[in-house]
Amino acid sequence: MPKLREIQDVVEQLWPSAGAESWDAVGLVAGGPDADVQHVHLAVDAVPATAAETVALGADLLLTHHPLLLRGVTTIAESTYKGAVLATLVRGGAGLLAAHTNADVVTTGTSAVLADRLGLTDQRPIDPGTDPTTGIGRVGTLAEPTTLGALARTLVDLLPGTATGVRVSGGYDDPVRTVALCAGAGDSLLGHPAVLDADVYVTSDLRHHPASEFREQAQLAAGPALIDTSHWATEWLWLDVAASELAAAAGVRVTVSDLRTDPWDFAVLPAAEPDGTAAGSTTEAEGA
Repeated sequence: MPKLREIQDVVEQLWPSAGAESWDAVGLVAGGPDADVQHVHLAVDAVPATAAETVALGADLLLTHHPLLLRGVTTIAESTYKGAVLATLVRGGAGLLAAHTNADVVTTGTSAVLADRLGLTDQRPIDPGTDPTTGIGRVGTLAEPTTLGALARTLVDLLPGTATGVRVSGGYDDPVRTVALCAGAGDSLLGHPAVLDADVYVTSDLRHHPASEFREQAQLAAGPALIDTSHWATEWLWLDVAASELAAAAGVRVTVSDLRTDPWDFAVLPAAEPDGTAAGSTTEAEGA
């Protein structure tokens, strides 16, 4: 039975910590290096529900994409969710380890998995590292041209369901062939040449002002459309690939959490008026 430190070595081989961003906090969060590990459970987020699931399954280690302690804390009291997560895992005999941006940049990382699932060919990183095959994001070409609306529908069917679904900026019937994407939050790449040269940019967590400026500039200069997806959903796709790689390299049982840890529970949409417009939309005022 491998020790936790041996699992750490395998994780380092699969997702080298040197690939992590300087601000990131990857690696071991909790657990003894000499602890036995025969079952690893994977999730996007370390939250009380995934910690409890890990213990209930009898797993020895929870490996998450998002680090629990990315930002500093002054307490791990069990009245805080981070404290509750750690207490649950420690009492249940399970460790905690994170592979975040170091798992984004590799050739089988989060964006590469999403690009593969969309069937993109001629893939390359949007922002490559010293190795041109690795880096943040991916850009590639669809095997067959499609429309923006059809691509959005493909993403809805491909990703696990969330309250927010996908949001689109652009014409429903606009042609799409070249796709740039970044699983998780990718607004830092909005101005990247590879994004600007694509027909559409798919990412998550787009804020109003950056998205608005990007949209207006795209309309002036024939730039790409935008598709905004659930951060959790795009990265959840990576877990199955990561599980297969880890199981093969470490020789341990690996399971994947199906718990939805997207923060939104439901969405309320405006009712449509008889003419098909959304309630509350702007119409010409009488007498104008």
